[in-house]
Amino acid sequence: MSGGSARGGSTGRWLGHAAIIAFASLFLIVFLLLPLASVFAEAFRQGMQAYLASLQQPEALSAIRLTLLVAAIAVPLNLAFGVAAAWAMTRFEFRGKAALGALIDLPFSVSPVISGLVYVLLFGAQGWFGPWLDAHGVRIIFAVPGLVLATVFITLPFVARELIPLMQAQGSEEEEAARVLGANAWQMFFRVTLPNIRWALLYGVLLCNARAMGEFGAVSVVSGHIRGLTTTMPLEVEMRYNEYDYVGAFAIASLLALLALLTLAVKTFLEWRYGDEIAAHAPGGH
Repeated sequence: MSGGSARGGSTGRWLGHAAIIAFASLFLIVFLLLPLASVFAEAFRQGMQAYLASLQQPEALSAIRLTLLVAAIAVPLNLAFGVAAAWAMTRFEFRGKAALGALIDLPFSVSPVISGLVYVLLFGAQGWFGPWLDAHGVRIIFAVPGLVLATVFITLPFVARELIPLMQAQGSEEEEAARVLGANAWQMFFRVTLPNIRWALLYGVLLCNARAMGEFGAVSVVSGHIRGLTTTMPLEVEMRYNEYDYVGAFAIASLLALLALLTLAVKTFLEWRYGDEIAAHAPGGH
């Protein structure tokens, strides 16, 4: 009886594990792989020639260039802020530390559309600073600076939130030892701090870049949808879809999907190639 019970329990556990794996696999297929496959199927529905023609249109090329430009500006800014914020949060005690932590998380809790609207209220023609900016020939809303500001805000937490737990877990002993040995602040950062946080920093940059290129809500509010000037790739997808240019919409969407897959591939490669080193620098690693 005891042997039969053991075999029955083992079979039950195996069936439970199989059911969980099957459910997870089915969920991924239905909600991730099928939609992704449909994007590429629709993009190539009329053949490669129509696909390439859609991407070579001036509006599409402008949207691609603008998306890359906004990401190229927003990601380094958030990289610098993320490192500075993580350093402040983990190495110093000061008044307002809790408030700084809450501000870092603010973009996670605020709708992107609301954040875009806030920028319009601040820098729009009828906003607080709009008349002054207009008098000095500075245009932020419905221009590239507004897109950058909105994207920076939405992607603000990604780098900092990758670094803060790691730097808290690592402590500051190595940095204090370097200071005792005569290292200045820059030497301590580049020779001690940066090597210890580089993997978390890279992960944060990858996530930040992916979100910057795919942001829609905040950018939609501040862009004005000026075709060829302020439309990023996600906005161009929406505009083409609304115009019933399905091949063009899905062609640009496929580029965004490819960029996301490339980000995932880079992350996966780094984990495979440098897995031991990443684990050693993770919280709790040795």
